[in-house]
Amino acid sequence: MTPHAEFLALMAGVLAILIVASIAGAILHRRFNADGMNATIENLNARIVAWWAMVGLLGLALLAGRIGVLILFAVLSFAALREFLTLTEKRRGDHWALAAGFFVILPVQYILIGMDWYGLYSIFIPVYGFLFLPILAVLRGDTDAFLNRVAETQWGLMICVFAASHVPALLTLRIEGYEGKSILLIAFLVFTVQFSDVMQYIWGKLCGRRKIAPGLSPSKTWEGFIGGTLTASLAGAGLWWLTPFTPLQAFLMALVVTQLGFFGGLVMSAIKRDKGVKDWGHLIAGHGGFIDRLDSVVFSAPIFFHLTRYFWSAV
Repeated sequence: MTPHAEFLALMAGVLAILIVASIAGAILHRRFNADGMNATIENLNARIVAWWAMVGLLGLALLAGRIGVLILFAVLSFAALREFLTLTEKRRGDHWALAAGFFVILPVQYILIGMDWYGLYSIFIPVYGFLFLPILAVLRGDTDAFLNRVAETQWGLMICVFAASHVPALLTLRIEGYEGKSILLIAFLVFTVQFSDVMQYIWGKLCGRRKIAPGLSPSKTWEGFIGGTLTASLAGAGLWWLTPFTPLQAFLMALVVTQLGFFGGLVMSAIKRDKGVKDWGHLIAGHGGFIDRLDSVVFSAPIFFHLTRYFWSAV
Protein backbone atom coordinates (compact mmCIF):
# COMPACT_ATOMS: atom_id res chain seq x y z
CA MET A 1 0.00 0.00 0.00
CA THR A 2 1.00 3.64 -0.43
CA PRO A 3 1.78 5.69 2.72
CA HIS A 4 -1.53 7.51 2.25
CA ALA A 5 -3.47 4.24 2.03
CA GLU A 6 -1.66 2.78 5.05
CA PHE A 7 -2.43 5.89 7.08
CA LEU A 8 -6.10 5.78 6.08
CA ALA A 9 -6.23 2.09 7.03
CA LEU A 10 -4.84 2.91 10.48
CA MET A 11 -7.28 5.81 10.94
CA ALA A 12 -10.16 3.55 9.92
CA GLY A 13 -9.13 1.08 12.61
CA VAL A 14 -8.84 3.82 15.24
CA LEU A 15 -12.23 5.24 14.30
CA ALA A 16 -13.76 1.76 14.54
CA ILE A 17 -12.34 1.42 18.07
CA LEU A 18 -13.72 4.86 19.01
CA ILE A 19 -17.16 3.99 17.64
CA VAL A 20 -17.24 0.74 19.65
CA ALA A 21 -16.02 2.61 22.75
CA SER A 22 -18.67 5.30 22.29
CA ILE A 23 -21.44 2.70 21.97
CA ALA A 24 -20.15 0.85 25.05
CA GLY A 25 -19.96 4.13 26.99
CA ALA A 26 -23.53 5.01 26.02
CA ILE A 27 -24.80 1.58 27.12
CA LEU A 28 -22.96 1.80 30.44
CA HIS A 29 -24.33 5.30 31.00
CA ARG A 30 -27.88 4.21 30.29
CA ARG A 31 -27.76 1.10 32.48
CA PHE A 32 -25.60 2.16 35.41
CA ASN A 33 -25.37 5.95 35.38
CA ALA A 34 -28.79 7.35 34.50
CA ASP A 35 -28.52 9.77 37.41
CA GLY A 36 -24.99 10.87 36.43
CA MET A 37 -23.56 9.91 39.83
CA ASN A 38 -21.17 7.13 38.76
CA ALA A 39 -17.78 8.90 38.63
CA THR A 40 -16.02 6.03 36.82
CA ILE A 41 -18.49 5.93 33.93
CA GLU A 42 -18.59 9.73 33.72
CA ASN A 43 -14.80 9.80 33.52
CA LEU A 44 -14.77 7.06 30.87
CA ASN A 45 -17.25 8.89 28.65
CA ALA A 46 -15.39 12.18 29.08
CA ARG A 47 -12.19 10.44 27.96
CA ILE A 48 -13.94 8.98 24.90
CA VAL A 49 -15.26 12.40 23.87
CA ALA A 50 -11.80 13.90 24.31
CA TRP A 51 -10.28 11.10 22.24
CA TRP A 52 -12.59 11.91 19.33
CA ALA A 53 -11.33 15.49 19.36
CA MET A 54 -7.64 14.55 19.72
CA VAL A 55 -7.70 11.84 17.06
CA GLY A 56 -9.43 14.24 14.66
CA LEU A 57 -6.86 16.96 15.30
CA LEU A 58 -3.89 14.62 14.91
CA GLY A 59 -5.41 13.02 11.82
CA LEU A 60 -5.83 16.38 10.11
CA ALA A 61 -2.24 17.35 10.96
CA LEU A 62 -0.85 14.07 9.62
CA LEU A 63 -2.85 14.40 6.42
CA ALA A 64 -1.48 17.94 6.01
CA GLY A 65 2.03 16.48 5.98
CA ARG A 66 5.27 17.80 7.40
CA ILE A 67 4.22 21.44 7.80
CA GLY A 68 0.94 20.48 9.45
CA VAL A 69 2.68 18.23 11.98
CA LEU A 70 5.32 20.87 12.77
CA ILE A 71 2.67 23.55 13.34
CA LEU A 72 0.54 21.23 15.48
CA PHE A 73 3.38 20.24 17.79
CA ALA A 74 4.74 23.79 17.97
CA VAL A 75 1.29 24.94 19.17
CA LEU A 76 1.07 22.02 21.61
CA SER A 77 4.55 22.84 22.93
CA PHE A 78 3.55 26.48 23.45
CA ALA A 79 0.39 25.49 25.32
CA ALA A 80 2.19 22.85 27.40
CA LEU A 81 5.05 25.22 28.29
CA ARG A 82 2.52 27.82 29.38
CA GLU A 83 0.79 25.25 31.62
CA PHE A 84 4.11 24.13 33.10
CA LEU A 85 5.49 27.59 33.86
CA THR A 86 2.17 28.81 35.24
CA LEU A 87 2.68 26.44 38.16
CA THR A 88 6.25 27.56 38.88
CA GLU A 89 7.59 30.44 40.93
CA LYS A 90 8.40 33.40 38.72
CA ARG A 91 9.49 36.96 39.42
CA ARG A 92 10.00 40.14 37.44
CA GLY A 93 13.63 39.13 36.87
CA ASP A 94 12.47 36.13 34.82
CA HIS A 95 10.56 38.11 32.19
CA TRP A 96 13.38 38.30 29.64
CA ALA A 97 14.17 34.60 29.98
CA LEU A 98 10.50 33.66 29.68
CA ALA A 99 10.04 35.80 26.58
CA ALA A 100 13.12 34.20 25.01
CA GLY A 101 11.82 30.72 25.84
CA PHE A 102 8.40 31.25 24.30
CA PHE A 103 9.20 33.50 21.35
CA VAL A 104 12.78 32.60 20.39
CA ILE A 105 13.84 29.16 21.62
CA LEU A 106 10.54 27.37 20.94
CA PRO A 107 10.03 28.57 17.34
CA VAL A 108 13.73 28.21 16.48
CA GLN A 109 13.68 24.57 17.64
CA TYR A 110 10.83 23.75 15.28
CA ILE A 111 12.34 25.79 12.43
CA LEU A 112 15.59 23.82 12.79
CA ILE A 113 13.61 20.57 12.57
CA GLY A 114 11.84 21.91 9.49
CA MET A 115 15.29 22.62 8.00
CA ASP A 116 16.42 19.08 8.93
CA TRP A 117 19.44 20.51 10.79
CA TYR A 118 19.99 17.55 13.13
CA GLY A 119 23.41 18.71 14.31
CA LEU A 120 21.85 21.84 15.80
CA TYR A 121 18.28 20.93 16.83
CA SER A 122 19.61 17.93 18.75
CA ILE A 123 21.62 20.22 21.07
CA PHE A 124 20.02 23.65 20.67
CA ILE A 125 17.93 23.62 23.85
CA PRO A 126 20.04 21.47 26.25
CA VAL A 127 23.23 23.35 25.33
CA TYR A 128 22.58 26.86 24.02
CA GLY A 129 19.17 27.37 25.60
CA PHE A 130 20.34 26.16 28.99
CA LEU A 131 23.45 28.36 28.89
CA PHE A 132 21.88 31.61 27.72
CA LEU A 133 18.61 31.60 29.68
CA PRO A 134 20.38 32.00 33.05
CA ILE A 135 22.40 34.87 31.56
CA LEU A 136 19.21 36.69 30.61
CA ALA A 137 17.81 36.08 34.09
CA VAL A 138 20.93 37.14 35.97
CA LEU A 139 21.16 40.41 34.03
CA ARG A 140 18.00 41.49 35.84
CA GLY A 141 19.85 41.28 39.16
CA ASP A 142 17.21 39.27 41.05
CA THR A 143 18.95 36.45 42.94
CA ASP A 144 16.10 35.33 45.22
CA ALA A 145 15.46 31.60 44.56
CA PHE A 146 17.51 32.09 41.39
CA LEU A 147 18.56 28.45 40.94
CA ASN A 148 15.01 27.13 41.42
CA ARG A 149 13.52 29.67 39.03
CA VAL A 150 16.07 29.02 36.28
CA ALA A 151 15.94 25.23 36.70
CA GLU A 152 12.14 25.18 36.45
CA THR A 153 12.25 27.16 33.21
CA GLN A 154 14.93 24.87 31.80
CA TRP A 155 13.02 21.75 32.78
CA GLY A 156 9.86 23.14 31.18
CA LEU A 157 11.71 23.73 27.92
CA MET A 158 13.28 20.27 28.05
CA ILE A 159 9.95 18.47 28.50
CA CYS A 160 7.47 20.67 26.65
CA VAL A 161 9.64 21.76 23.71
CA PHE A 162 12.81 19.68 23.27
CA ALA A 163 11.32 16.25 24.00
CA ALA A 164 8.01 16.99 22.27
CA SER A 165 9.79 18.23 19.14
CA HIS A 166 11.21 14.74 18.58
CA VAL A 167 7.78 13.64 17.37
CA PRO A 168 7.84 15.79 14.19
CA ALA A 169 11.60 15.16 13.98
CA LEU A 170 10.70 11.61 12.93
CA LEU A 171 9.73 13.11 9.57
CA THR A 172 13.39 13.95 8.92
CA LEU A 173 14.57 10.33 9.06
CA ARG A 174 15.67 8.80 5.79
CA ILE A 175 15.23 5.04 5.90
CA GLU A 176 16.12 2.89 2.90
CA GLY A 177 13.03 1.35 1.35
CA TYR A 178 10.80 3.51 3.56
CA GLU A 179 11.02 6.78 1.65
CA GLY A 180 8.04 9.08 2.05
CA LYS A 181 6.56 7.00 4.88
CA SER A 182 8.13 8.59 7.96
CA ILE A 183 4.82 10.16 8.91
CA LEU A 184 3.61 6.64 9.68
CA LEU A 185 6.25 6.41 12.43
CA ILE A 186 4.45 9.25 14.21
CA ALA A 187 1.17 7.38 13.91
CA PHE A 188 2.82 4.23 15.30
CA LEU A 189 4.43 6.07 18.23
CA VAL A 190 1.37 8.08 19.25
CA PHE A 191 -1.02 5.17 18.84
CA THR A 192 1.01 2.65 20.86
CA VAL A 193 1.80 5.06 23.70
CA GLN A 194 -1.72 6.42 24.01
CA PHE A 195 -3.28 2.97 23.58
CA SER A 196 -1.05 1.82 26.42
CA ASP A 197 -2.43 4.61 28.62
CA VAL A 198 -6.00 3.52 27.82
CA MET A 199 -5.27 -0.16 28.41
CA GLN A 200 -3.45 0.54 31.67
CA TYR A 201 -6.58 2.37 32.82
CA ILE A 202 -8.84 -0.52 31.76
CA TRP A 203 -6.62 -3.29 33.19
CA GLY A 204 -6.22 -1.29 36.39
CA LYS A 205 -10.00 -0.95 36.76
CA LEU A 206 -10.59 -4.63 35.95
CA CYS A 207 -7.98 -6.31 38.12
CA GLY A 208 -5.70 -3.69 39.66
CA ARG A 209 -4.70 -4.64 43.20
CA ARG A 210 -1.07 -3.81 43.94
CA LYS A 211 -0.26 -0.12 43.68
CA ILE A 212 3.08 0.93 42.22
CA ALA A 213 3.42 4.31 43.93
CA PRO A 214 0.40 4.88 46.19
CA GLY A 215 1.70 8.19 47.52
CA LEU A 216 2.35 9.49 44.03
CA SER A 217 -0.32 8.08 41.72
CA PRO A 218 -2.84 5.89 43.60
CA SER A 219 -4.60 4.76 40.41
CA LYS A 220 -1.50 3.13 38.88
CA THR A 221 -1.15 -0.58 39.67
CA TRP A 222 1.27 -3.30 38.65
CA GLU A 223 -1.58 -5.21 37.01
CA GLY A 224 -2.57 -2.15 35.00
CA PHE A 225 1.02 -1.40 34.05
CA ILE A 226 1.88 -4.95 32.93
CA GLY A 227 -1.45 -5.58 31.22
CA GLY A 228 -1.51 -2.19 29.50
CA THR A 229 2.06 -2.20 28.20
CA LEU A 230 1.88 -5.81 26.99
CA THR A 231 -1.48 -5.25 25.28
CA ALA A 232 -0.22 -2.09 23.57
CA SER A 233 3.04 -3.81 22.60
CA LEU A 234 1.12 -6.65 20.97
CA ALA A 235 -0.97 -4.05 19.16
CA GLY A 236 2.29 -2.40 18.06
CA ALA A 237 3.54 -5.72 16.73
CA GLY A 238 0.30 -6.00 14.75
CA LEU A 239 1.07 -2.60 13.20
CA TRP A 240 4.53 -3.62 11.97
CA TRP A 241 3.34 -3.04 8.40
CA LEU A 242 3.24 0.70 9.14
CA THR A 243 6.94 0.71 10.00
CA PRO A 244 10.35 -0.41 8.75
CA PHE A 245 10.39 -2.93 11.63
CA THR A 246 9.72 -6.66 11.62
CA PRO A 247 6.83 -7.83 13.85
CA LEU A 248 9.29 -8.71 16.65
CA GLN A 249 11.11 -5.40 16.30
CA ALA A 250 7.79 -3.54 16.32
CA PHE A 251 6.84 -5.37 19.54
CA LEU A 252 10.15 -4.47 21.21
CA MET A 253 9.98 -0.84 20.09
CA ALA A 254 6.40 -0.59 21.35
CA LEU A 255 7.45 -2.19 24.65
CA VAL A 256 10.24 0.38 25.08
CA VAL A 257 8.07 3.41 24.33
CA THR A 258 5.11 2.26 26.42
CA GLN A 259 7.31 1.69 29.45
CA LEU A 260 9.00 5.05 28.99
CA GLY A 261 5.58 6.61 28.63
CA PHE A 262 4.45 5.05 31.89
CA PHE A 263 7.46 6.25 33.87
CA GLY A 264 7.23 9.65 32.19
CA GLY A 265 3.72 9.90 33.55
CA LEU A 266 5.03 9.07 37.03
CA VAL A 267 7.69 11.79 36.79
CA MET A 268 5.12 14.37 35.75
CA SER A 269 2.81 13.20 38.53
CA ALA A 270 5.63 13.79 41.01
CA ILE A 271 6.00 17.36 39.75
CA LYS A 272 2.24 17.92 40.06
CA ARG A 273 2.24 16.60 43.61
CA ASP A 274 5.17 18.88 44.42
CA LYS A 275 3.12 21.81 43.11
CA GLY A 276 -0.04 20.67 44.88
CA VAL A 277 -2.25 20.22 41.80
CA LYS A 278 -4.17 17.26 40.35
CA ASP A 279 -3.99 18.26 36.68
CA TRP A 280 -1.75 20.57 34.68
CA GLY A 281 -4.79 22.34 33.29
CA HIS A 282 -8.46 21.98 32.37
CA LEU A 283 -8.53 22.70 28.65
CA ILE A 284 -9.27 19.10 27.58
CA ALA A 285 -12.42 17.65 29.16
CA GLY A 286 -11.71 14.33 30.85
CA HIS A 287 -7.95 14.66 30.36
CA GLY A 288 -6.81 17.77 32.25
CA GLY A 289 -4.33 19.96 30.43
CA PHE A 290 -2.13 19.52 27.40
CA ILE A 291 0.75 18.14 29.47
CA ASP A 292 -1.54 15.51 30.98
CA ARG A 293 -1.91 14.09 27.44
CA LEU A 294 1.62 14.77 26.24
CA ASP A 295 3.60 13.43 29.21
CA SER A 296 3.74 9.82 27.98
CA VAL A 297 4.56 10.80 24.40
CA VAL A 298 7.28 13.34 25.23
CA PHE A 299 9.21 10.92 27.43
CA SER A 300 9.10 8.20 24.79
CA ALA A 301 9.60 10.32 21.65
CA PRO A 302 13.36 11.10 21.98
CA ILE A 303 14.24 7.45 22.69
CA PHE A 304 12.04 6.21 19.85
CA PHE A 305 13.59 8.78 17.51
CA HIS A 306 17.19 7.90 18.36
CA LEU A 307 16.65 4.13 18.33
CA THR A 308 15.04 4.40 14.89
CA ARG A 309 17.72 6.78 13.63
CA TYR A 310 20.60 4.64 14.93
CA PHE A 311 19.37 1.23 13.78
CA TRP A 312 17.30 2.01 10.67
CA SER A 313 18.16 5.45 9.30
CA ALA A 314 20.58 5.74 6.38
CA VAL A 315 22.07 8.92 7.91
